[in-house]
Amino acid sequence: MSNSVKSIFFLSLCSLSSSPSVANTFQVSDIFDLEYASSPAISPSGEHIVFVRNSNNIMRDATDKSMWIINSKTGHLTPLFSDDKQYSSPVWSPSGDRIAFISNLSGEKQIHVHYIKQNRTAMVSQLQSGVSNLTWSPNGKWLAFSQKVEEKPSVIAKMPAAPKGAKWAKPAIVIDSAYYQADGKGLIKPGYNHLFVLPAEGGTAQQLTFGNYHHNGRLAWTKDSKSIVFSANRIDDWEYKTLDGDLFKVDILSKELTQLTNFPGKEFSPQFSQNGDKLVYLQSSNALNPYRNNKLTLMDWRSKESKHINADFDRSVISQMWIGNDTIAISYDDFGKRKIASITTNGELKDLTDSVSGTTLGRPYISGEFSANYNGDIAFTYGNATRPADIATVSAKGKTRQLTKLNEDLLGHRKLGEVHEINYTSSFDGESIQGWYITPPDFDPSKKYPMILEIHGGPHLAYGPHFSAELQRFAAQGYVVFYDNHRGSSSYGERFAMLLKYKYSSKEDFADHNSGVDAMIAKGFIDKDQVFIAGGSAGGIATAYAIGLTDRFAAAVVVKPVINWLSKVLTADSGLRQIPTQFPGMPWDHVEHYWQRSPLSLVGNVTTPTMLITGEKDLRTPMAETEQYYQALKLKKVDSVLIKIPGAYHGIASKPSRMISKIEHTLAWFEKYKK
Repeated sequence: MSNSVKSIFFLSLCSLSSSPSVANTFQVSDIFDLEYASSPAISPSGEHIVFVRNSNNIMRDATDKSMWIINSKTGHLTPLFSDDKQYSSPVWSPSGDRIAFISNLSGEKQIHVHYIKQNRTAMVSQLQSGVSNLTWSPNGKWLAFSQKVEEKPSVIAKMPAAPKGAKWAKPAIVIDSAYYQADGKGLIKPGYNHLFVLPAEGGTAQQLTFGNYHHNGRLAWTKDSKSIVFSANRIDDWEYKTLDGDLFKVDILSKELTQLTNFPGKEFSPQFSQNGDKLVYLQSSNALNPYRNNKLTLMDWRSKESKHINADFDRSVISQMWIGNDTIAISYDDFGKRKIASITTNGELKDLTDSVSGTTLGRPYISGEFSANYNGDIAFTYGNATRPADIATVSAKGKTRQLTKLNEDLLGHRKLGEVHEINYTSSFDGESIQGWYITPPDFDPSKKYPMILEIHGGPHLAYGPHFSAELQRFAAQGYVVFYDNHRGSSSYGERFAMLLKYKYSSKEDFADHNSGVDAMIAKGFIDKDQVFIAGGSAGGIATAYAIGLTDRFAAAVVVKPVINWLSKVLTADSGLRQIPTQFPGMPWDHVEHYWQRSPLSLVGNVTTPTMLITGEKDLRTPMAETEQYYQALKLKKVDSVLIKIPGAYHGIASKPSRMISKIEHTLAWFEKYKK
């Protein structure tokens, strides 16, 4: 970074924290004080809701996860565990007398069971690796879960033994699998995810599945507590068939495996009705498309015949839970919001709430979770444009009751930017585009404001009217912040999402953003000479592509981008799935197509001052992508700067200080070019 940018950055931090004129707006230090609720679990009686309370820790630069319980009738909030340990994945026993969860309460992360009446907690496992999909058996005697069973790494060359006391270099790492690395983890240790059962009172875990396949996802016990239904891809070349998976049943005593489905695509997330005669699950296509809806599917357990519920429903079902003999609660995304709805087994759909939100703090992505019981009680993470997730309930009539206000002590004393919706048409083909803009605190429509266009990632994701620490900081500094759900975004159905098939990035999605900028300028309060652009991941690609097509932006911040698709898909962790779904074929067979989609193909046109930000350990959009663009810009003598985030993978804002660094570097760069 140049000395001038350093000066701007540190001057910005100092002045923002001391200026009396902005003291009541959202400050950079406020990020450490934000909290949000996640993983709500409502008891079988509906009387209590247990959830994870996520709080940023300024000393550890991490998020603490404590576990709280709330009385759904009185709203009384009580900590179950709130200390220096971490808690996750709470799940009620069928009788509601115990809560199983995962924690490092006793040292390493293990399964624990908390006894409600006795107010006692026991560690019930002694496992060697991480646990997921923790699930009670209907009789309350067993806990099922998924766990990775590690294998010895491959060895090709036999090395001689080192002499006693010798200090040799670390041995070579042999990689022979197609999927060998993952962002956030690095090189993947050899092994496979398998199913286990454990006595709920503690004891030895028994492995139920075997073979060189992964078995994971939601687990569903049969009513008699003798078998478990799960999803797995047990095809021989499963590494190359990432869109496939079937439902299987395993007997917990004999360990006999029975295949239940064999449809094209993936069947997953099973759940039995309370009487055990119906199994509901999700199904997605294996068509080589970058986007596909999850269909709600019902299996008659006796005949094993399946059918789609409301097959024509053009939205992707995210999760589902039974709330009666013939009624299911589902969540799905629609026009930038996450909804909870009830749906009968005959397909009658009724929306209950569109306020599921708030489990991401950085940018305004759709997010949120819900939990339901067989009596129809539903708890969910409730959020909106000005607050991260709290806990709320919703009734069968759609009446919402908020039970917590985790951030009122902070945000109740901050003047936030106001979020407004805007709808316009794309100049490319007249396609309708939905967007939002945030006006600064004390906004005066008679004045002219600088504006930031912020583009979401994915590209098959979506923003919406949700709380965003990053964008509220921009607004607090006097910027109008505009964001849109361009073609390809989710929550608008398959047709809209598929408009970007084989076209990302392109002049088409650029037209969606550019038309939005024009629509904002037409409102009369935007300074057309002070429009900035930023985006991360797919948004970083779109930003780099945009400045190769236009010079209308005063400055750009390109975060964790793909710059050269020819190199990206063969070096990142996502190539096995991305190449067959997002491109017409292999890169060596379609060089021109890959090059046309690459921002590097347009770098000769770029004159926009550009900052690049990427995590040093990013495996989704590797650092080499960013460095190609940075060196190209320097060769062209375009004012540019490269910011490397040490130790960070693709999620560069995963630590509070890194989120702050991303925000403040962006603001410093834009301030440098603001008139």
